Amino acid sequence: MPLTEGRQPYFLLILLCLALYVPGLTGLPPIDRDESRFAQASKQMIETGDYVRIQFQGESRAKKPAGIYWMQVAAADLTQHPEAIWSYRLPSVLGAILAVLMTFAFGQHLVGRIGALLGAGLLAACFLLVSEAHQAKTDAMQLAAIVLAQGALALFYLRREKRPGWGPAMAFWLAQAIGILIKGPVVPMISILTILTLSISDRSWGWLKGLRPLPGIALVAAIVAPWAWAISHATQGAFIGTAVKTDLLPKLLGAQESHGAAPGTYLALMLATLWPASLLVVPALPMAWKRRGEPAVRFLLAWIVPNWLMFEAIPTKLPHYILPVYPALALLAGMWLAGGYKVRAWHKALAVVWGVIGTVLAAAPVVAPKLLKLDYIPAFYPFAAIMLVAAWMPVVTFWRGQAQRAAMQAMVTAVIAFSSLFAIVAPRLFPMWVGVRIAAAVPAGAPLASAGYHEPSLVFLHGTATLLTDGGGAAQFLLDTPDAWAAIEASAQDAFLAKLAEAGQSAETAGEIDGFNYSRGRPAHVTLWRLKKGG
Repeated sequence: MPLTEGRQPYFLLILLCLALYVPGLTGLPPIDRDESRFAQASKQMIETGDYVRIQFQGESRAKKPAGIYWMQVAAADLTQHPEAIWSYRLPSVLGAILAVLMTFAFGQHLVGRIGALLGAGLLAACFLLVSEAHQAKTDAMQLAAIVLAQGALALFYLRREKRPGWGPAMAFWLAQAIGILIKGPVVPMISILTILTLSISDRSWGWLKGLRPLPGIALVAAIVAPWAWAISHATQGAFIGTAVKTDLLPKLLGAQESHGAAPGTYLALMLATLWPASLLVVPALPMAWKRRGEPAVRFLLAWIVPNWLMFEAIPTKLPHYILPVYPALALLAGMWLAGGYKVRAWHKALAVVWGVIGTVLAAAPVVAPKLLKLDYIPAFYPFAAIMLVAAWMPVVTFWRGQAQRAAMQAMVTAVIAFSSLFAIVAPRLFPMWVGVRIAAAVPAGAPLASAGYHEPSLVFLHGTATLLTDGGGAAQFLLDTPDAWAAIEASAQDAFLAKLAEAGQSAETAGEIDGFNYSRGRPAHVTLWRLKKGG
C-alpha cells in the first residue's frame, strides 16, 4: 500500500516527530532564560495552588496569558514529576506533533497527499520547530493553534461553492481562543492578515460566508473571558495593562531586551532556521510566484507574505518569531517536490550552501568543547563524522536531480544531527550549565543566595526560595540565615566580602565553578561560600 494512503502518513509523521523531539528531552538541562522562567512560574502554580496569577518568585509575569502554564501544570501533575524540566516540556512536544499532523491533514486539500506528506515531514524536521519542541515555552503549541486556524480558513477559501459546515468554522474560532490564551494576539493577527490579503487581492469577501462570526466570537469569549476576568480581579486590573505596556508595545515600538535587528534578518537566517527544509523551500518560491493565480498557492502566499513582512517590520526580533509562516513554506516545498520540477543550476549552488550549514552542525561536537576549554571527549568524534556524511548525502542526491529522495534523506539527516546535538552533545557541555552545577553542589533544600549569577534556571533547579541578590545582600543572607549557602560570581565577590568584614564575620569557600554564561555571552566564575562557625 502506498505510503500516502489511509492513516499511514499520520503514523509515519508521528514516528518522525518522536525521533526528532524525544532525544534530549530528559537529559537537556533547563535552558535560560525563557524556558526556565516559564517552567518556574508553572512550578509555582503547583506549589501555591494559585492557577490564576503568573509569578516568577515574587514578581508578576505579566507577559503571556495562562494557557501554556496550565498545560505545563497538567503535564507535571500527570507525570508526577514537578521537579523535572522534561515534564514541563511535554506540551511543547505535543504542540509540535499536532502542528505537523494538521499540516498534513489540511495540506492535502492544498497541495495533494504526496505534497502534504513531504511538506509536513520537512516542517517536522526544521531546526526552529525541533528547538521549540525541546523547550517549555509557548511557540510549539501556538504553532498548532495557528495551523488549525489557517487550515480551517483554507477550507473556506477553497470550497466556495460547497462551503464547509459548522465543524471547520468552530475549529477556526477554537484555534483563535486557544491562541489568545497561549500568546495573546498572535494567532488572530496571522489569520486577519491572511484574510485581508486574500479579500483585497481577490476583491471579494464572499468566501468568508459560513465562518459564523457571531457564534464563533461567542465561543472565543466563553473560553477566554473567565480567565481574563479572574486575572483582572486577582491583580486589580493590572495584568492586562502591564502586559500591553511592558511586553506588547515595547516589542512593536522598539528593540525589547536588546533583541533588535534590521528588516531582512529573518530572510538572511532562513537557510539556517529552516534547515534542512530550506534545501527544498527556496527552489519552491519561484514556482509559487508563477502559480500565484491558483487558489491553493494564493492562500499559502497570503499566509506567508504579509505575515513575513510584519515580522520583519517589528523592531524586536528573535529567531522563533517567524515560525508561524513555516508550515505554509513547507507545503510549498511539498508542492514543488510532488510536481517533479527540474533541479536547476542555481538550486545546486544553493545545495552547497545548505551542505556547509550541515558541516557547521557536524563540527559543533568537535569545536564546542574546545571553545569551552573542555577536555577531549572521544564519544563526540564518531557522531561528528556520521553527521558530516549525512549532511552531504542529500546534496549529492539533489545534484543528481532526485529531489524527492534528497528530501527524505534530509529528514534522516535532521534526525541524526538533532538527536545527537540535543541528547549527546549539549548535555555534556558542562561549562554551559552553571546553574545545574551550583544546584548539584548545594544540598537540596539548603537556603541559598546567589549574587552576580541571576539565571532563572538556578531558581527552578534549587527552589523558589533561592534568593537572587547582590554581593552585600548575599552576605546579609548568610548572617541572618542558619546553615545558608552563597553562590558569588566574581563580579560580586568584593562587595560580598566587604559586607562580611563590616559585620566582623568571615566565610569559607565550599567550592568553585568555572563556566560560561551563554545568556550573557561571557565566562562565569562562581565561588560557593558558607559562614565560618564562630567566625
